[in-house]
Amino acid sequence: MVSKKRILFIANEMSPYLELTAFSEIVNKLAIKANDTGFEVRCIMPRFGTINERRHRLHEVVRLSGINISIENDDFPLQIKVASLPNARLQVYFLDNEDMFKRKFVFNDDNEEWYDDNGMRTIFFCKGALETVKKFGWPPDIIHCSGWMTGLIPLFLKTAYKKEPVFSNSKVIFTLGQSTFKQKLGADFIKQCLISAAIKEKDIEPFKEANNIAMFKGGASFADAISFGDADVDKKLTEAFAKVKGKKVIPYNEGSDLTEYLQLYSDLANK
Repeated sequence: MVSKKRILFIANEMSPYLELTAFSEIVNKLAIKANDTGFEVRCIMPRFGTINERRHRLHEVVRLSGINISIENDDFPLQIKVASLPNARLQVYFLDNEDMFKRKFVFNDDNEEWYDDNGMRTIFFCKGALETVKKFGWPPDIIHCSGWMTGLIPLFLKTAYKKEPVFSNSKVIFTLGQSTFKQKLGADFIKQCLISAAIKEKDIEPFKEANNIAMFKGGASFADAISFGDADVDKKLTEAFAKVKGKKVIPYNEGSDLTEYLQLYSDLANK
């Protein structure tokens, strides 16, 4: 019996839990469609404080919680919650931490001020997502990352987590989306990204501006395939990544036709 190919969706937004851009709905549709067409699917996203646990029926996965995520010299406990995606037989895992995510707003406070620790929150989420998969013991064939907050995951997979058996056959797709902020991720962000000696300074060069465009640029640079998830992707990114030698690129499709994505999943999973 041939085992199902596995797809892991890692996103900082996904309908119906958090809808900041139009691609949140596409992630939902892709996960359901992939699941319906024979893939084994799981999803990971942050448990932002705006997500209603009661309405969406989140509950803690005790056997998975208890991981500590180290960033520089600090350890942050990772709590993992799960819910079933409405109208689908697949699970969405939510990464939570009281310091990082238990807030009334997502990336800006009630005065619309940018949280000064958004860089740290990003690293926590990206590292936490990969540590969660290790704890699953669930090797994904495809990892589809979407949203600027997932930009570090392709880098981490090709460096710090390169020798992890659970990721040995994983291919990474990164979706470039609409730029949603103009602020920086903090003066220490680049230094904090060095979560392992396997990450060299040249590796984090694409992220050096520590802004929205840099997160997309970095994610696309280390991914095995790229897609455009919005008509308004920054022109610099369009020019740099619309055609990349050796990488499959899916252009933006206004009609949200999922066929190209499903074909790409199959092609990469069977390589």
